Amino acid sequence: MSLAQTLSVALLGLDGHIVTVEVDIADGLPMYSLLGLPDAALSESRDRVRAAMVNCGESWPNRKVTVSLSPAWLPKSGSSFDVAICIALLSANQSIATERIRDVVFIGELALDGRIRSVRGVLPALMAAYKAGVRTAVVPTANYEEASLMHSMEIIPMEHLKKILSWLRTGERECAQEIDLAWQPNDDRLDFADVAGQPQARLAAEIAATGGHHILLIGPPGTGKTMIAERIPTIMPALDIEQALEVTAVHSLAGTFATRSPTSLTAPIVSPHHTTTRVAMVGGGAHAIRPGACSLAHNGVLFIDEAPECPPGVLDSLRQPLEAGSITIARSIGNVTFPAQFLLVLAANPCPCGKFSGRGRNCTCTSQQVRRYLGKLSGPLMDRIDLRVHLDPVGRLDMARTDLGESSADIRKRVISARAIATERFQGFGWSLNSQIPSRALRSTFKPERAAMSFLHDELESERITARGLHKIARVGWSLADLHAHEIPTLEDIQQAHGLRSGIEL
Repeated sequence: MSLAQTLSVALLGLDGHIVTVEVDIADGLPMYSLLGLPDAALSESRDRVRAAMVNCGESWPNRKVTVSLSPAWLPKSGSSFDVAICIALLSANQSIATERIRDVVFIGELALDGRIRSVRGVLPALMAAYKAGVRTAVVPTANYEEASLMHSMEIIPMEHLKKILSWLRTGERECAQEIDLAWQPNDDRLDFADVAGQPQARLAAEIAATGGHHILLIGPPGTGKTMIAERIPTIMPALDIEQALEVTAVHSLAGTFATRSPTSLTAPIVSPHHTTTRVAMVGGGAHAIRPGACSLAHNGVLFIDEAPECPPGVLDSLRQPLEAGSITIARSIGNVTFPAQFLLVLAANPCPCGKFSGRGRNCTCTSQQVRRYLGKLSGPLMDRIDLRVHLDPVGRLDMARTDLGESSADIRKRVISARAIATERFQGFGWSLNSQIPSRALRSTFKPERAAMSFLHDELESERITARGLHKIARVGWSLADLHAHEIPTLEDIQQAHGLRSGIEL
């Protein structure tokens, strides 16, 4: 009887678990058993591994082969275990020595000719391996760029099974070309200077970036809603290294790694189409649970254009992550929690035809159609929106101006200064943005000035705002106070925050 083992990683969401791949080759009728809750793709690994071995000149054992993936209780999915199974099998068959495969994580899918194909989730897998004490990993060459972000590990990129076997047998391998992954600052290819007019919307965007407040932009087509939304990440502070790694790990797991630079410090922006499904928005899947758009926008902006056109229930599914900053998906294989701390930007036309603006444009919609159209945005969702701005058509004078508006770089400086004030104020409290201040703290430690609180209580008594609305206005007031360098929100700050929240009645 021959027994060997290697290491790999199983992912349940972003949480990785070290998996010990054990292979036992015993006398008996030729057969292959795979244990450890594999899914369909993993169960098919036998045929991929066998074809790859034979096509690389290795012999397949004509005996009873048992492969165990432990811990056995952990569900395992995907083809990333192929290389680990193959190496353990060859070691059990005494084709390679066992010394070199100790404390090495093997990740990758095998093609039938022995090539090693890329897989999803390499970065979170390596992060889990590092936490478990593993310092060496063999990964597909196609995943080398993201794997190189783990500077504290020895990353060995391999593109073919033959090269892995040569390294394990001789100790020699080609030196991988080092990838210089310098962290990149904010990307200013999009600039707020391109936006003509719309001072109120520009101010709301600045407040949103300062405090992490959610925003609704309503206006006819061509008023700049999409331009403004796409430029909000350019006025947000650069991500720190930990945040950037977290964002990259989510994109790696989702298989969208190629759509974003792995070393970008710019806040991500994700713009799902308005026909997207609930699973695509919040994440899910029957077997391998993948993150949705709200998790891909973690630490950045989730922009949904034509929001009233979204299928019923899709927007309302965002209510949990808007409050908690994360999304938990329950499946029979277990519960998976993805990060989802994003700034939500909704954009909508004022009516079905899009021409209703209050300026005498030829709108063909009845008042009932207008109410029904905007009524698709549910009350509970709208109660979570901090800023509501109506954009009027850009005037001729604004379009004719040759001087550019204020740049993203200038706005970002104010946002960074305001956030620094908030960070210092919140030291020891466990949050960093004004939008994260708990309601109880707004009633005690972080109350606006007395006149401002009296104004809010009057609005609450007259039922013009809800209790949640009061707290939302107070949080926006804190962001305005930070931008204005006020020690606490003044009556003017709170009144301005109230106007920005109630500027559009739905």
